[in-house]
Amino acid sequence: MNVLVADKLSSDVVSALEELGLQVEVRADLDAATLPDAVALTDILVVRSTKVTTAAIQAAPRLSLIIRAGAGVDTIDLATASDRGIYVANCPGKNTAAVAELAIGLLVAADRRIVEATVAMRGGQWRKKEFGKAHGLTGRTLGILGFGAIGKAVAERAAGLKMNVVVWSRSLTPEAAEARGVGYARSPEDLAACSDAVSVHLARTPETRHIVGPQFLDALRPGAILINTSRGPLVDTTALRAAIASKGLRVGLDVYEDEPAGGQADWADKELASLATCTPHIGASTDQAAEAVAAEVVRIIECFVRTGRPAGTVNLCAHSPAKYRLVVRHLNRVGVLACVLGSLREEGINVEEVENTIFAGAAAACCSTLLDQCPSDALVDSLRSNDDILHVTLNPCDKDG
Repeated sequence: MNVLVADKLSSDVVSALEELGLQVEVRADLDAATLPDAVALTDILVVRSTKVTTAAIQAAPRLSLIIRAGAGVDTIDLATASDRGIYVANCPGKNTAAVAELAIGLLVAADRRIVEATVAMRGGQWRKKEFGKAHGLTGRTLGILGFGAIGKAVAERAAGLKMNVVVWSRSLTPEAAEARGVGYARSPEDLAACSDAVSVHLARTPETRHIVGPQFLDALRPGAILINTSRGPLVDTTALRAAIASKGLRVGLDVYEDEPAGGQADWADKELASLATCTPHIGASTDQAAEAVAAEVVRIIECFVRTGRPAGTVNLCAHSPAKYRLVVRHLNRVGVLACVLGSLREEGINVEEVENTIFAGAAAACCSTLLDQCPSDALVDSLRSNDDILHVTLNPCDKDG
């Protein structure tokens, strides 16, 4: 099998995959435009920030697995991959500490204006009176927008700074918030209104785009701090500029609405960089995180090579459309399963899922099939009359398939 690594990744990944007998090519120079020309012979594609478009997927007839060496998969065309039966997997949680650490770093930097003070001193200016004005963080309220692994990690670190933590998340209940020792906000705007600082930790979805927009920013207190280390499109940049000007917000950003592709490029929005503490999407970029992600990539691929099914898959059907389960206990002989599947095909019944389990001694097996419609009594009777079939059961599926 051929593995294409289309981003910079730890060299340990290459050696580990070659030990599995795989052919590995590393092309860190590829981007969304050039990837389609490089994937014709690719079985497994590993990306970090490179976008995997419909064109790239359609140009790879052998492609069976795409791995995002990170948490989100918004850079991968999941719909096209799913339509072509291609597994998509990711590595969630491996960069949690790295992103949480940067969020806290940006929080402190925004409050103490560390970047501005450093720039002034590099220019030969000692401006103690101006840069000595900071609110401080102890006893103040940090609102966390989104409470996944990174949001929780930020809450833990904020507690170490003796901050009060309030959280909004669609899945969070008041009872769960109390159990976690954090406050509960009923809406993003309620969170903004009660917070001295807000850190954003939501996934990018159509619903979360510009969740930090005019209404949210209007609810923030004058002089509040806003930190975004999640995804750029969650923040309405135009509204943010206006809020910085009108309310004196202090802002720390690691992600942006229109980020350059690749690891090095020109940055056009110098005005935004002058208004905020900015870093170039480096939240997940620590040696510790890179090593953890690399190990997870190898684990996913090894699982796929050994079992045919990778770990960490994100695009499997959540609820099977199957309506009936046919279970056939049978002798482990050539042609038995062909007979079962052939009979179903003759009645136009689609097999949604199938699993065949072999028992000790390999004399017998049990095949469970999930079907989109009910087989006829004649079909079931014909299977039961087969000398190689020991027992047949047919039942409706439960609501979860």
